[in-house]
Amino acid sequence: MQRPEGSPPGWLPAWPLAVVVIAVVVSGLAGCAGGGTRQSGVPAGPVSADRDRPGTEAMPRAAGVPVAPALFSPGACVAYRPLSGNRHRTVFLDAGHGGPDPGAAGVTAAGREVTEASETLPVVFDTAALLRRAGFTVVLSRTGPGPVARLGPGDLSGTLLTAQGVRDDVGARDVCANMAQASVLVGVYYNAGAAGEAGCITAYDTARPFAAASRRLAGLLQAAVLGAMNRRGWQIPDAGVASDSGLGSAVTAADAAYGHLILLGPAKPGYFSTPSQMPGALIEPLFLTDPSEASIAAGTPGQQVIAAGLAAGVERYFAGPA
Repeated sequence: MQRPEGSPPGWLPAWPLAVVVIAVVVSGLAGCAGGGTRQSGVPAGPVSADRDRPGTEAMPRAAGVPVAPALFSPGACVAYRPLSGNRHRTVFLDAGHGGPDPGAAGVTAAGREVTEASETLPVVFDTAALLRRAGFTVVLSRTGPGPVARLGPGDLSGTLLTAQGVRDDVGARDVCANMAQASVLVGVYYNAGAAGEAGCITAYDTARPFAAASRRLAGLLQAAVLGAMNRRGWQIPDAGVASDSGLGSAVTAADAAYGHLILLGPAKPGYFSTPSQMPGALIEPLFLTDPSEASIAAGTPGQQVIAAGLAAGVERYFAGPA
């Protein structure tokens, strides 16, 4: 990631909108620290990198209910009730970047240009479908190509987000998760780095009161997603589970001083006042700057394999410690 970091029908959470202040700063995972080097330069077996999935963009909207449509961009912060049974648990899924912020960019082995914002969205859709069938309520930070926050003055420079715009947009994701009273938060992003960097990493924040739960969630997601990919023979290096402290690209000196990923990190007086209030983890399964990994990220088979791993990791988390 080159740039820093975003119910049943009739349901709205009882959360006082007047006190919601989206004044936040973000840093995103950049160049996986400890990322491994691939043992083989291409996945074992074919991966379709250039196949579009028809109807993906519109798939979940009809069934979803906006949590607070006046606060978020159209198609953002949308809740979906379970499709089978009801575990009375809500999972918040954040598809990284979006709108004027494409996130990391790369090129597949077939020469197709891909961006983080476009490739995280189908993974989140597929994960949501699996979790809903398993009885979970799912809240998506975004359901289309746009941003999560309602962007205001100072958020845009031409067609791109400013540093303030990036901060506001990722902060809106924390606000959405809190308003939805989610049980866990899962951020789905991709990585970028120098030639030869590859692998899967999952981050959590050690400074939160629920750090132990976040660490367990991160470990389960890392194991489930990496295992699902490597059972296909893709030989994705294991970059492990890491604290988010120091992971990320700082836009300003204040960002660097904060030292956390804003999606996961704690409040800091005068800097960040609306942190997420539940265990959370942010996974980057692949490097888009590695052509073979970009091919997996951009292909329907790869997206579905990652989604199956994410859903399995979440289910194992709620099943309790082994």
